[in-house]
Amino acid sequence: MASKLKIIPLGGLGEIGKNLTIYEYGKDMFLVDCGMGFPDQDLYGVDLVIPDISYLKAQIKTVSAVWSSRTGMKIISVRSLTCSSSWTCRSMQRPLTAAIIELRLEEHDLLYHTQIFTKKPGDKFKLGCFEIEFIHTNHSIADSVALAIKTPIGTVIHTGDFKIDLTPIQGGMIDLPRLVSSATRACSHCCRTPRMWSGPATAPRKRA
Repeated sequence: MASKLKIIPLGGLGEIGKNLTIYEYGKDMFLVDCGMGFPDQDLYGVDLVIPDISYLKAQIKTVSAVWSSRTGMKIISVRSLTCSSSWTCRSMQRPLTAAIIELRLEEHDLLYHTQIFTKKPGDKFKLGCFEIEFIHTNHSIADSVALAIKTPIGTVIHTGDFKIDLTPIQGGMIDLPRLVSSATRACSHCCRTPRMWSGPATAPRKRA
């Protein structure tokens, strides 16, 4: 029987923060984002809220790499919980994200368990049966990307959070042509909590 593609959001889907998604096909598995959330008014005495990673811990030795769609506490703050002395983690990142992750891992004395690779938009890389490509996007934080994930049954577009900003301060405009060409052959789209702007059509950097 053919394997099934599993897309397992452990956090961040339909909520703000705790972004962590597992992509699994057969014996191949990787993670996109690894974040945390902040407590609401009902969680007295709680400093941080993290996803339930019980399934991930049980499968940790089959995880081949961790990717991040951008920098930020909601995206990269639980990385120390998914690394362990029995698992060497490969981390594929944009330069800014890689630098911040390195500092956080060093803080928890976990840097020596992690191989961090910096990649640029347009790069393609193989992870088992998966082929992943970074696509440049815009966000409030620099070095944001979407992922085009080619699987044995089709392509998934994992956008993460993004903005369509025609005049970004840094990094150039979102690569809409590449995003569209990838999406036309996609079998699925995985987009984080969408929010539409209903005001005047002004550049995001001019909005309060």
